[in-house]
Amino acid sequence: MRRVLLLLCLLFPVALQAQFRTPAYSDLYESEMVRAMKEDVGYLASAALEGRAAGSEGELEAARYISSRLEATGVDLLYGADGDLFGIQMENGDTLRSRNVAAFVPGYDSKLKENYIVVCARMDNLGSSELLVNGEKMRKTFYGANGNASGLAMLLQLADRLNTNKVLLKRSVILLASGASLRDGAGAWYFLHRSFPASDKIDAMVELDMLGTGSAGFYAYTASNADMNRTVTALSNTLQPVQPKLVPAEPCPSDHRIFYDAKIPSVMFTTGMYPEYNSDKDTASILEYDWMEREVEYLFNFVVTMAGGPKPDFDPSEATKELYLEGSRGVIPYYDCDVKPTFLGSSDPAVFMQKWVYVYLKYPQEAVRQGIQGRVLVDFIIDEKGHVTDVRAVRSSHPLLEEEALRVIKASPDWKPGRVRGKKVKSEVSLNVEFRLEKKK
Repeated sequence: MRRVLLLLCLLFPVALQAQFRTPAYSDLYESEMVRAMKEDVGYLASAALEGRAAGSEGELEAARYISSRLEATGVDLLYGADGDLFGIQMENGDTLRSRNVAAFVPGYDSKLKENYIVVCARMDNLGSSELLVNGEKMRKTFYGANGNASGLAMLLQLADRLNTNKVLLKRSVILLASGASLRDGAGAWYFLHRSFPASDKIDAMVELDMLGTGSAGFYAYTASNADMNRTVTALSNTLQPVQPKLVPAEPCPSDHRIFYDAKIPSVMFTTGMYPEYNSDKDTASILEYDWMEREVEYLFNFVVTMAGGPKPDFDPSEATKELYLEGSRGVIPYYDCDVKPTFLGSSDPAVFMQKWVYVYLKYPQEAVRQGIQGRVLVDFIIDEKGHVTDVRAVRSSHPLLEEEALRVIKASPDWKPGRVRGKKVKSEVSLNVEFRLEKKK
């Protein structure tokens, strides 16, 4: 019998090792939170969900998983297990169906519990597509571990902590996993304007997007809202495991824009762009869970502070604008202008993208051949004469895409410049130029 067992071990050493794997030393010292986040990201960014494209079966399974996890923390779900279904009218006339998942943690204060802080993380990603690489068809899945399974995993941890400590919350907190975020924030827009009946009682919004690479930095973007900036700064002056850096330029677009457009003070927390962004290499292996755990601690304290503090004003203060005007560059962020810069009569940057950038953008042939796609985050300044200047790439998926994005924006016609207190000013704009290959049928 011993000889037979020995022979089996010699024949199948790999199988036995896999079945009875000794845990790594690092696993033994992981906290419960890290283990939970690894499990959440492992599922949400798995091949089974095929990249969670808006309207896909993978997005539906993600919604069901998040609903189940939220319910397990003890918070109250606003919708059923499948989330809140909504439709998006497509250019071809079809309707794409996506969904939001939301939960509720009640505040205790008799006067403030009917007011809300919304904490949001986008649920969808790019999905999967068939690409032509070196003449061969290949199917690539854009797993979206950092974009944005990381934010979703941290949203679940916040739900647990906020519900456990709801005696600290004067205002109520809404936890929102938004669908179709990459479709111009459709889920957040639907929640704010169609689904949630008390949107006028939302006092502030906190966005969680791409939070998995903390060693590269941790950032807070408030569109220069003075009250939100003060909250970030005041909290950073206390003992915190990690502290965000306030940035004047938007790191990347996300659902905070939808709330900002509704004049709701908003802050986006992110660790910024990263090399694997919008690629099939955005897997769970790139995430830094120890940093994510520290960020959760900070975010919990931030949400508790917002839920108990005074309601922030939306408009940037005059003092804040004065600081920008007196600065060495004298540049005002786009959203802080009293009169925003306009392109072809519109102050919506989407018009510039639709009527200029995507009209004249040429997908580099070498990028097509290699199956390269992604985004390039471009900053530029519109000066007092409306000229586009100082165009630079802040983050880029690939040099080929970066070169083309910069070329098109540098060639932009003049804008009508922005104004502050009636004076023409330089204003800074941040836009993502997206390169996406069409699926082969």
